[in-house]
Amino acid sequence: MLPNSLRLTLTALTIAISVCALPDRVDAVSQDVPAWLKKHVGTGDGQIAPIVLERARALYNEKLRRGEVRNPCYLAKDATRPSTASNGNPGKRFYVICESQKSFRAVSSGYGNGRKLKRANFSNGRQCAKNFSNAEGSKLTAGGAYVTAETRTSFKGYYSQSGKTQPFYRTFLLFDGEGETSNARERAIGGHPAVFLKWQCRFKNPQSTHADNQGYVPYGKLVNYTGGRSNGCTTWSQSASKEILALVEGNPTTLYIYPESKDINAVAKAVKKGKSLARAGTYWNAACLQAIGAPKFWPKSSLQPIINSWRASLPKQPPLELPICN
Repeated sequence: MLPNSLRLTLTALTIAISVCALPDRVDAVSQDVPAWLKKHVGTGDGQIAPIVLERARALYNEKLRRGEVRNPCYLAKDATRPSTASNGNPGKRFYVICESQKSFRAVSSGYGNGRKLKRANFSNGRQCAKNFSNAEGSKLTAGGAYVTAETRTSFKGYYSQSGKTQPFYRTFLLFDGEGETSNARERAIGGHPAVFLKWQCRFKNPQSTHADNQGYVPYGKLVNYTGGRSNGCTTWSQSASKEILALVEGNPTTLYIYPESKDINAVAKAVKKGKSLARAGTYWNAACLQAIGAPKFWPKSSLQPIINSWRASLPKQPPLELPICN
């Protein structure tokens, strides 16, 4: 009879091996991947999983060949990775790769938080994503192929910093999707800094171009959720956002987000059958798979009616009227 500590160690080791020791078609790095990039490929912190890189490169090269993009860099995201890395910092699961410049950068990124409704619970925890969907209003991440589009900058309100009250603007990068992600614009899916303004009150500022008919503007507190959850969009830290937005402004490129529905279903099927992901020929981050048990994809066809019914059941709310600031 093995001691409990030893059994736990062997169990953890077995899980790690079954998730990470993938067959050639998933684990192997393509021979045409340059040597400098290969050192960034893997399942460790700051690395990109082989299958994610393979698909991201294929998407980019296809669009480049067709003349649909000219940007020397492409983007990728692995939404199976945890929000927090082993060192306690935000987990790096978004990648900016510029092969002509021999540049690879991994940064943190948010995933969709989902919803918990009476008819369906498709919410996600703070550390690992379990649920994914392409349904409008689901607030979930949908994996697949995207191309970056135009940016839109909007006023969110005023806030105080270093004793000064100033306006807060946030830039939103739109994504155009394909296939299962083709409704990205309908869902208002894109990328933006992981910060929002939590309104608290309003104050008189008739000189502001953003003042309402009575001369008031909203005021609030900036909330930073770098590396956490979003409403389905891809979010970055403020510093990373500046670099990424500058990279794609007026010069679109591709973004590949893993996992797609086929990957989610394959992993869920393997887990249900007690089959290792190695034999199933698919990939999921080991720590997050252990945390969530099995992922689930909620197709638009089945989830959209539930969301629409929930919305229709909501009572009408009076227009929001913020209190006057003291």
